[in-house]
Amino acid sequence: MSFPPWSSGKKLVHLDLKGAPPRIAYLRKLIPLFARLGAHGLLLEYEDMFPYEGKLEVLRATSHSSYSRAEIQSIQDAARSSGLEVIPLVQTFGHLEFVLKHQQFWDLREVGSCLGTLNPNKPQSLQLVLEMVRQVLELHPDSRYLHIGADEVYLLGQGEESKQWLSVPGHDVHGLFLGHVTDVAKNIHATWPQLKLIMWDDMLRGVSHDVLKDSGLAGVVQLMLWDYSPFLDAENTGRLLQKYESAGLSRVWAASSFKGSTEVSTCVTCTQRHVDNHLQWLKVAAALHGGIELQGIAITGWQRYDHLSVLCELLPVGLPSLAACLQTLRHGSFGKEAQSSAMETLGITTTEVTLMASSPPGSTPTYPGFKLAGLVVELNTLLQSEELRFPANNMYVKGWFTPYHKQRRLANPLIVQQIQQQATLLLASVEQKVQALCVEMTQLFPEATAEEWVQQHVSTLLEPIRSLLQDTQATIQEMLPDHTRLPPAVQEARDRGQDH
Repeated sequence: MSFPPWSSGKKLVHLDLKGAPPRIAYLRKLIPLFARLGAHGLLLEYEDMFPYEGKLEVLRATSHSSYSRAEIQSIQDAARSSGLEVIPLVQTFGHLEFVLKHQQFWDLREVGSCLGTLNPNKPQSLQLVLEMVRQVLELHPDSRYLHIGADEVYLLGQGEESKQWLSVPGHDVHGLFLGHVTDVAKNIHATWPQLKLIMWDDMLRGVSHDVLKDSGLAGVVQLMLWDYSPFLDAENTGRLLQKYESAGLSRVWAASSFKGSTEVSTCVTCTQRHVDNHLQWLKVAAALHGGIELQGIAITGWQRYDHLSVLCELLPVGLPSLAACLQTLRHGSFGKEAQSSAMETLGITTTEVTLMASSPPGSTPTYPGFKLAGLVVELNTLLQSEELRFPANNMYVKGWFTPYHKQRRLANPLIVQQIQQQATLLLASVEQKVQALCVEMTQLFPEATAEEWVQQHVSTLLEPIRSLLQDTQATIQEMLPDHTRLPPAVQEARDRGQDH
C-alpha cells in the first residue's frame, strides 16, 4: 500500500507524561532522536508532572517528584536545539482526574462518581482551568500553540446543575459542551491573542453542521481528529472533515498513535498495527480537497488510558514503532526504503521490538533505552509462557497436590518436594530478570515507575506460584519427620525467595 508522502504541516511526537515520566537526562537524549526521525515538534501532556504553584500545588505528582521549573525549561531548550516546536496540552474539560481526585476540587465534578469531567456550570470551573493554562503558558512563553484537550467528557449533562440548564427549551448537551469550550477559548485569546488553540474533535462528531457553524468556534480553535485504529475508515473520516470545513473549521489536525492504544495493559508494542494506522491516515490525506487545510499530525504515545489506569507500553519499547510510523509518513509507505531508514536511525535490524532479541550477533541497537526494551520483551515473553502456568499445568500438581489432597493431608512428601524444587527454581529465574529490569528502568524513569510496573505486570502473575510454594512448605513441615526436613540454612534461603 503506497500513498503520496505526508506533506501537510507538522509532525508532532506526543509525550504522555501522566505515567512513567522519563527522567530529564533520558528525555534530553530522546529529543534529538525524534528530530532525526523526522519530527517537527513535541505535544507535551504534562498532567501532574507540571510544577503547579499556589493553590494548584496539590496537583503535582506525589509518588515521584514533578518536573521542576528549571527542568521544564530544559525540555524546551533541548527541543529548540533540535529544531522542534513545543506545544503544551492542558486538559480543560474532560480527563481531569488528576485535578478532581483532590478533595478541595470535589465540588467541581460534573457527577460525584466521575473524576474526569468538570462541571461547566460553576464559575470556579472556568477559573480553575484558566489558572492552569496561565501557569503552563508562563513557563512556555515562546509557544505559538496550546492544546486545550476537551476529549471524552463523560457523563456531561448528568449533574444536577446541568440538568437544570438542560431543562430550558432549546438547550442540549451539545450546547452545554460548546458553551464551556468557547468560554475557555475566548478567555485564553483575550490574554494571549496570538496563540493558536487546538482541541480534540470527538465531542463534536455528533454535532450538526448548523450548530457547529453557529457555535463561535470557527476561527477560534483548530480541531484535532484522532483515530488510532489500523482499520480507520478513511471515507467516513473524509466526510467528517468536510463537515468541519463547511462549518468554518477548515484548519484541522490529524492524530495517530505509535503506542498505548491497543489494550489498556499492553506491555509490548506491535509496530505493524501502528504502521497500518498511519497508512490509513495517508489515505485520508491523499483524498482531501482544497478547502481543508491540514495543519499536521500528532503521533500519540499514550502511557495510560487515563490518570488512574495501568501503565501501557513504556517509551523505549515503543520507539521502534515511532520510527516506523514517522518513516511511513515520510515515504508514503512502509517499504524497504522506509524500513531501512527507521532501522538505521535506531541501530536495529527489525522494527518489531519482539524480534530484536533474535537479531544477528554484533547488531546491538544503539537508541536510548534499547536495553530496557529488550529486558521488557524478554520478561514479558516468559510471563506469557506456558512455563508460568506451572501451578495449573504441572502434572504433579494436578495429580498429587490438588486442593483435595491438601485438605485431607494426603500428599506424598516426595512429590511435594519435587514440586517445591521446580517452583523455587522457576520463581528465582523470573525474579532475576525482574531485578535486572528494575535496575535498568530506574536509570530512565522514577523508582515509583519500576515499582508500579512490577506490581501491575509481574506480581499478579507470580502470585499462584508463591501461593503454591507456601502450600508445599506447610505440607512438608506437617508430614516429614524432623530428621528429613531441610537444613535451616536451605530452608531460610527458600523462605527468602518466597517472600520476594
